[in-house]
Amino acid sequence: MSHDPTPQLAVEAPQLDLLAGDRLPPLPAAYLRGEHRELLAPLRFLPPGELPAAAPAAIERRPLADALAVANAAYGHPAADELAARLADPETRVVVTGQQPGLFGGPLLTLTKMAAAVRWAETLTARGMPAVAVFWVATEDHDWAEVAQATFMAGDGTVERVDLGEDPAPLMPVGMRTFGAPVAAALDAAQALYPGDLAAEPWRLIRRFYRPDARFGEAFCRLLVALLGHRAPLMLDSMDAAVKRLERPLLRRLVEARAEHQELQRQADAALEARGLPLQVAPQPGVSPLFLLHRHQRRRIVWRGDDAYALRGVEQTAAPVEQLLQTIDDNPAAVSPGVLARPAIQDALLGTTLQILGPSELAYMAQVTPAYRVLGIDAPWTALRPQTLVLERKQVEHLNELGVSLDELFATPVERLLAAKLGADVVTPVRRRIDELLAGLRQPILALDPTLERPLAKTTAQVGRNLDQLASKVAAAVARRHDVWQRRLARIAVTCRPAGTLQERALSVAHLAARYGTPAAAALCDQLDLDPTRLRAVVLSS
Repeated sequence: MSHDPTPQLAVEAPQLDLLAGDRLPPLPAAYLRGEHRELLAPLRFLPPGELPAAAPAAIERRPLADALAVANAAYGHPAADELAARLADPETRVVVTGQQPGLFGGPLLTLTKMAAAVRWAETLTARGMPAVAVFWVATEDHDWAEVAQATFMAGDGTVERVDLGEDPAPLMPVGMRTFGAPVAAALDAAQALYPGDLAAEPWRLIRRFYRPDARFGEAFCRLLVALLGHRAPLMLDSMDAAVKRLERPLLRRLVEARAEHQELQRQADAALEARGLPLQVAPQPGVSPLFLLHRHQRRRIVWRGDDAYALRGVEQTAAPVEQLLQTIDDNPAAVSPGVLARPAIQDALLGTTLQILGPSELAYMAQVTPAYRVLGIDAPWTALRPQTLVLERKQVEHLNELGVSLDELFATPVERLLAAKLGADVVTPVRRRIDELLAGLRQPILALDPTLERPLAKTTAQVGRNLDQLASKVAAAVARRHDVWQRRLARIAVTCRPAGTLQERALSVAHLAARYGTPAAAALCDQLDLDPTRLRAVVLSS
């Protein structure tokens, strides 16, 4: 059964100011304000509303494009050949983003990233700068807890998490794993939350790809391609054999220039610390930005002196670096970049014009700059990805009827907010007057006796606590009298922050498809606001 989740009548989508209220990490917020951008050099930060002013990178992408054409055709991508041909064209700009291949499509932010890259590529193309979107599927990662769980919301607002159980093979890259028998139970538990005909088609689709014998990367790519169709980006599996072959010279360079990289890393970290900015990746002197597969475990490479290396967590004597270089030549699939090298290798392979990063990713990019310098590549523009949440049209109408903004909904307990919007918050105006009166007492009291400052502060705090308790009881009484509105507003609040977490970080892509039908992913892509300074809701019909 097909279903069009786009609203039949236009409603104004609620927005949330992300720069206000410390809703972004310090560095992304600073970049948006025009501060500290030089720390990203040679990367360039793209301010909101601007386009990346750069010619396409002068690199040969034909071998990579040919490999991605084959892989994406296998995923069922209806535009695999067309997009691969664009990638091979030296006049094409590349917009890239990526994520781990999470269970059942991963969290909604994965789809937001994907849609942002597609929309940016479409925008550049419309401005006379042909572009293609590529999604880097991080199958070399080994974070089981990150990829082996998914969160859903039932029709009554109950939030449920399903997972694949304990990690059966710690440190094994997810791209080497199959789901195994636990995926069947996880599917049954998730599907039970979505009764009705609308969810039947999405679950048939999800079950087709998420089989016990299927691998994480394969199932992820097939599902997202099926949901986005022609608008899906080219999917690039980081463990693809052709990708690893093309990485050989880049991996070698990071090994050969290890001393230079370590010194540049020290300087980059010191520059951040000198400005009082947090280091997202803790300094690790003598540790390389690369991993090596050892007995199916992804182990960090650690330098031992000038000419030797060892593997973290493995009891062995150091081996000569020449042996590591030979491994790269013979079996590049055994070596993979960590977080401080992966973006640079990605951009070197793709000749990236614009990379789209989430807030936490952008927060550590200043520490990734040494890899760009060592590899000597043309660094791309970097943009903060947009953030979003999905609301139903009726929920937006309820917010508008009450006059509730997302800023208020995120900052104020539901009962207090409802009382204020219904004109029943009788405590707050009195509280303000009392606060003013108590503040007016300070000067004359301290003029009489400075030692009375502490008793005055304790009295002020106690009065405030008592008034807060009274305000909560009044708000609860208002909620009981207006229980329909209380339930509505509480449900919207839970929808925005399931289990206290931003919706796009919690709920699964599969939730979106099951709740609103398979076209919902395309609707999110259509409505996505590329401005990263505000969270603008995507409005769908239930």
